[in-house]
Amino acid sequence: MKKNTLLFFVLISSLLWSCSDQLGVKVIKLGHAQVVSHPVHEAMLFMGQKIEEKSGGKIKVKVYPNQQLGSERELVELLQVGSLAMTKVSAAALEGFAPMMQVYGMPYLFRDDAHQKKVLNGPIGKQLLLNGEKFWLRGLCYYDAGKRSFYTKDKPVNTPEDLKGLKVRVMESPTASNMVKAMGSSPTPVSYGELYTALQQGIVDAAENNAPSLYTSKHYEVCKYYSLDEHTSIPDVVIMSTKVWNQLSPEEQAWVQEAADESAAYEAELWAKSDAESMAGLEAAGVTIVRPDKEPFRKAVEGVYEQLKVAQPEIYAVVQAIREVQ
Repeated sequence: MKKNTLLFFVLISSLLWSCSDQLGVKVIKLGHAQVVSHPVHEAMLFMGQKIEEKSGGKIKVKVYPNQQLGSERELVELLQVGSLAMTKVSAAALEGFAPMMQVYGMPYLFRDDAHQKKVLNGPIGKQLLLNGEKFWLRGLCYYDAGKRSFYTKDKPVNTPEDLKGLKVRVMESPTASNMVKAMGSSPTPVSYGELYTALQQGIVDAAENNAPSLYTSKHYEVCKYYSLDEHTSIPDVVIMSTKVWNQLSPEEQAWVQEAADESAAYEAELWAKSDAESMAGLEAAGVTIVRPDKEPFRKAVEGVYEQLKVAQPEIYAVVQAIREVQ
């Protein structure tokens, strides 16, 4: 069933791209998993407007939100075969496609927001954006995705010990799974679109995400505790199929890249506003906000770094280079 659905979208997407090109207007199809009230969706609509403006109407962007074209993994797979032009995914979701991206999923990697911004905007960040090209995925820009923390159904999380024995939803990311295991929990990969039901039905006891995602998804209706341990600061990545990118002229590529960069700056503004509003909304909805001491959480995940050092020294070297950025 899943394979048939993917094949269907491959065929339909290919048809729409070729037909739109013949009419003289190129339509860039962008699919993502977030709801329309999420700041990321607004930023991508903004990017589409900028692309249309810069191209004088020669290129238009059609955005398909809320997993209309598939889960994050399925969207990336569609990019790889050139049937979908663009998507936005968490850097963690790219681990299975562009392994170097897993550096961003390492817990407590960045010292603070300034450190993260310097890394993403510097040579390391730019190099990692293009690291996926050999896998037919070209990174255009990073979107702010805040800090990820645990939210739970039945009890607050004040220390890593409070997570022991819980089934915690994670993205399809080995790094996220290793981090949750280090805290004594059972990592359970669940599609973002299916998480609300999974929480309701007890398939998972907890999840982890940023405040805007927790609020706009309405997961707070099931989970009444949000513990701000802020274990990761994983950026979102706007990526484009290299098969589609290479069909664009150098001028068209410049328009797309400029619009993506402008949308990243706009998204950062939207994110800051949404984060504050979401936290206020969560408190108004009766969610208990916990602000634990982060040091025990940092100590609990030290083994994740040791594991990476032994298993993947080339990726560990990038982690070390990020840590050394001043």
